[in-house]
Amino acid sequence: MAKHYATNSSKKRNVTRRRALTAAVVAAGAVAGGLIAAHQLSNTSDAASQQAESADNGGEAVTSDAPVLSPQEQLEGRVQEKLGQMTLEQKVAQLFAVRPEALTGVGQVVQAGDATKQALQQMPVGGVVYFAANLQDPDQTRTMLQNTQSFACEVEGLPLFLCVDEEGGTVSRVGGNSGFDISNVGDMCDVGAMGDTTNAYNVANHIASYLTPLGFNVDFAPDADIANTSSTTMAKRSFGSTSDVVAPMVESQVKGFLDGQILCCAKHFPGIGGAEGDSHSSSIYSQKTLDEMSAEELIPFESAISADVPFIMVGHLSCPQVTGNNDPASISPAIITDVLRDQLGYEGIVITDSMGMGAVTDVVSSDQVGVRAIEAGADMVLMPADLQAAYQGVLDAVNSGEITEDRINESVARILRVKLGRMSEDGSVLSPSDAVVATSSASGTSE
Repeated sequence: MAKHYATNSSKKRNVTRRRALTAAVVAAGAVAGGLIAAHQLSNTSDAASQQAESADNGGEAVTSDAPVLSPQEQLEGRVQEKLGQMTLEQKVAQLFAVRPEALTGVGQVVQAGDATKQALQQMPVGGVVYFAANLQDPDQTRTMLQNTQSFACEVEGLPLFLCVDEEGGTVSRVGGNSGFDISNVGDMCDVGAMGDTTNAYNVANHIASYLTPLGFNVDFAPDADIANTSSTTMAKRSFGSTSDVVAPMVESQVKGFLDGQILCCAKHFPGIGGAEGDSHSSSIYSQKTLDEMSAEELIPFESAISADVPFIMVGHLSCPQVTGNNDPASISPAIITDVLRDQLGYEGIVITDSMGMGAVTDVVSSDQVGVRAIEAGADMVLMPADLQAAYQGVLDAVNSGEITEDRINESVARILRVKLGRMSEDGSVLSPSDAVVATSSASGTSE
């Protein structure tokens, strides 16, 4: 039975308007970096000259003619400045979120020392994902994550996304782990069955309350799938069998996570709850048309977007009635670019589901998984089966002209907007009131 948790703490976008306003922010950002630098250089002299002028005018205040930049313009200036300082290799590395074992080559990572630091120097990835085997107890986890974050900031000058799958129920790495005195919050199907969005918010906020002190800043939750099939794969993880049940729960949980100061991720776009089978081992399919998916499966993701969800994870669902082929969604431009970006207007970070799953490895070679995902419109590639091959594959594609560096910059800029706008320098997540969410402000949909 679901527990009640106390806490302390869909609309479609107009794509034309979104693009126009986003372009305006980016255009402003292109000059913002220079303006900010000029402001920084002239602050002291301006202050002194204004004081002198004030004295000459009998104490009357003198205002500056310098343009005042909005927080979004200032953020965009910082993003463009950081992009200009990064090498191609550093930018490509930011596109990967990987297990610590793949990064370091160590069999089972439970601490972060010289091997972690050296690995980050060689490949400063964008994120690291931890599983129960990496997490022994609070002190060990906290020390490991703090050290890893410290190394990343020293090496790259950017915080890492330190990620975990903590949905509750069958997908829980900390709650219910024998090394932690933290209860599992239970299955989300039970939360959905209660029909109480406040409780859904409180569950997410409670999860955030125990993840953030450990050092995590990204939780790959909530699950936005609709479990409307006889398959039991998603039955316990989903809030329910209709969008009317699932969408408000997803929106409430996104708000609960963000208010609890942890970034979150709606998954698995475009909705795998109605597919038979399990993408961990083989391809999964939906024969629905785009109109049918828009009327049901896509609605919880629209609700997540309206709540400013920072990440959306794309699953490996093949949708031949939408795409015209059997490519999984994670490498499909028709799904990521045409539907998620253009139809739903999402401008946050698109991350793939694990690229080590059978649904992908059966159809794409190790050196092409990153290439195909980025060409489709994804920003981050999650846990490829062979990190070095996937990373080198993207570098080779840029060097050959198959992928332009502008395309890489587009994704890295989205990552930087979150790291520089929603996070502090030490990797902790800012409260929603303190965060600068450039994409939402640009699209006019922040609520």
